[in-house]
Amino acid sequence: MSGLKIAILSELFIGLRSFSSKLIVFGPALIASIQLLVVWLRELSAQSRDSLLGSSPANIDITSNAYGYFVDGLLSGLMILTLLIVALAAYSISIDRDTGQLRHLVIRRISRPAVVLGKLLYLHLLALLSIACLVLLSYGVSASLWEFGPIVEDGFVLISEPEIHEEISLGLRLALLPLPAAIAFGVLISVLTQTTTQAITTALGITLAIDVFKSSLGDGAYYIYASFQPSLIDQSYLNDVSRLVRGYSDVLVDNRLLEMNTWVPFPTALLFAVAAVLIIRKIKI
Repeated sequence: MSGLKIAILSELFIGLRSFSSKLIVFGPALIASIQLLVVWLRELSAQSRDSLLGSSPANIDITSNAYGYFVDGLLSGLMILTLLIVALAAYSISIDRDTGQLRHLVIRRISRPAVVLGKLLYLHLLALLSIACLVLLSYGVSASLWEFGPIVEDGFVLISEPEIHEEISLGLRLALLPLPAAIAFGVLISVLTQTTTQAITTALGITLAIDVFKSSLGDGAYYIYASFQPSLIDQSYLNDVSRLVRGYSDVLVDNRLLEMNTWVPFPTALLFAVAAVLIIRKIKI
């Protein structure tokens, strides 16, 4: 336990002085905020054009609700966070091995498993801080540019605010469940590869390859943790929530997706973490 404590304190000491840690914490929130601002400026430009032409857009009550934009910000931020945290996880142990830091830690009687567990705990802490920053900033920007409220059409409430809150809460929780698996995957790649460059390119390459091919796997995609996280080719439930909170009625929710989203990521994360701990015992440092 003392070795694990030293490993965590070492990670915190380096992280407080590292640009990559600040990028993980603040980068996704800033990108999401910029995206929301660009969307608002585009809509403002379209409204100004319509006003000059003497026309008005029809039925804008649904699409102008701030909840939809808030979820869009979450989707963009979580997609960026996933890529950044996988890259940093792949970088973590490989750079220590390249620079000799890993050997130094082991010489100081910090066990190899403690090094892996320290990296995992530190990366999860960074992810939690990033998620908190993303949620707060996305909500604040959305509230300042649009108005939160129930979905109303022709005087009838289609979706009340409590229902919207429930859907967003469920979508966010399901979107976050695969994140520990993504972190553990990056650490495993960091242990398996020989150099830092190889680790980062391999981790990001596999992550993007899964994203591209998951739509062709059919039901087999339900057994891959990456199928449930926001991504470039998005199949996450949070993506469906983005349409649900805008009042679209053509959204079909697959209950199997929700069940697999709940049960697949944790065993996957545990498998990756255990594999990383076992493999680092045998590699040459």
